[in-house]
Amino acid sequence: MRKVFLFHSHNKMYTTTIKFNIPKILEYILNDLQELGARPILVGGCVRDYFLNIPVKDYDVEIFGIDCFDTIENSLKKFGSVKLVGKSFGVLTLRVDNYDFDFALPRREKKVGNSHQDFEIITNANLSFKEAAMRRDFTINAIGYDFFNKEFLDPFDGLSDLKARVIKHIDDNTFIEDSLRVYRAVGFASRFNFKLEEKTKDLCKQIVLEDELKYLPKERVFEEFKKLFLKSIKPSIGFELIYELGILKYFPELKALIGCIQDKEYHPEGDVWIHTMMCLDELARIIKEEKIDDEYKKLYLFYSVLCHDLGKPFCTQEINGKITSHKHEVLGIEPTISFLSKLTNEKKFIDIVCSLVKSHLAPFQLYLAESSLKAIKRLSLKVNIEDLCLVCLADCLGRDIPDKDKCYAATIWLLEKAKELEIHNEPIKALVQGRDLIALGFNPSQKFKEILDFAFDLQLDEHLGKENIIKEILKKY
Repeated sequence: MRKVFLFHSHNKMYTTTIKFNIPKILEYILNDLQELGARPILVGGCVRDYFLNIPVKDYDVEIFGIDCFDTIENSLKKFGSVKLVGKSFGVLTLRVDNYDFDFALPRREKKVGNSHQDFEIITNANLSFKEAAMRRDFTINAIGYDFFNKEFLDPFDGLSDLKARVIKHIDDNTFIEDSLRVYRAVGFASRFNFKLEEKTKDLCKQIVLEDELKYLPKERVFEEFKKLFLKSIKPSIGFELIYELGILKYFPELKALIGCIQDKEYHPEGDVWIHTMMCLDELARIIKEEKIDDEYKKLYLFYSVLCHDLGKPFCTQEINGKITSHKHEVLGIEPTISFLSKLTNEKKFIDIVCSLVKSHLAPFQLYLAESSLKAIKRLSLKVNIEDLCLVCLADCLGRDIPDKDKCYAATIWLLEKAKELEIHNEPIKALVQGRDLIALGFNPSQKFKEILDFAFDLQLDEHLGKENIIKEILKKY
């Protein structure tokens, strides 16, 4: 038992006696390593998150006292399939019972090139915990836990920084060697609602100013954005920090939102950037409220909201005293593709986001026009209606309008209509297909497409069933 402090979502601190529980399987692994003469220390995020009262599924263990990597590997193999990240890095991974374990030798790192991966790694099992922890980014990530002595190791006073809710780097020289730490600083500040210590903030700005971020592979940046989105209660905290640190120079599509004016009647909150930040926070709340668990889905929803107004800087103008952004949803496709291409090569992901950006006004347009089922059916061919309603709702709620209840009217109406047609989560399916034409005696030819299009139009526009559609086909063809 130890006396520790915990943080909760309401940001109040209290003290209580609590045991640092770890999975039973990890206890067996640590005991086995100790029998080999090792001193295994839990490090990094698992220790930090314990103090923040965040459930832990990933555990990092640094193994002191053993130089033989093969000995460690053979020990771990008793518990499951071991994956070697690289002997040069001295890291082994093991997944057991839905837990992910990383085991590493103590090491020092020295930057030898511009790339994020250009580091000389020197493992040394005889380093002290403080010497090994010197390579880490922030004090809150340099706290260790000695399972056998039941004590926390805190060489850089990370516990004090956790209490003060501050992100503070460990060493000036080692910090600036890894430019990814700028994004990590942003992510931690956003996820935990912590402040960046001023000197750490200055170093982040220096790294950005010296253009070091351009050497980062897009996959690593995407991963940091992913954690920011999925683990933050208010993602806007991270993006405001991205703005403050000057990182938007790498994303001109987002930077253009700053100062892009909006009509005060519909957007009393301010410019498009402010509106977008409010929308992100609303989406985070909606996702939690709706209990959406699918990470991929959550991620494309967040990017869709982030990008939904990227077209406004291209078309915003003042006409007769009113500010308009006509066709901004269509004009937003090009900057959305440009922005996302800096972060991912996955075409499917980009296509999903673009479909949501292009149609984000449709729920209100259809609702206000009291559109027919035909229009809803055609909409289902362009976009996932359920996803669209979530993006549209975040867009409407993410503003300072007095009556936000009206935001729900359009999305509820559209979703109910789509559910009646069973097309809320997938496009409407054609009743008549090629095999039906063959069964009717038609020979496959270029004419098939024309006939199938004719059949589909009857299904969408005239609401005919399959039998009646076939009658019309035979009558015409």
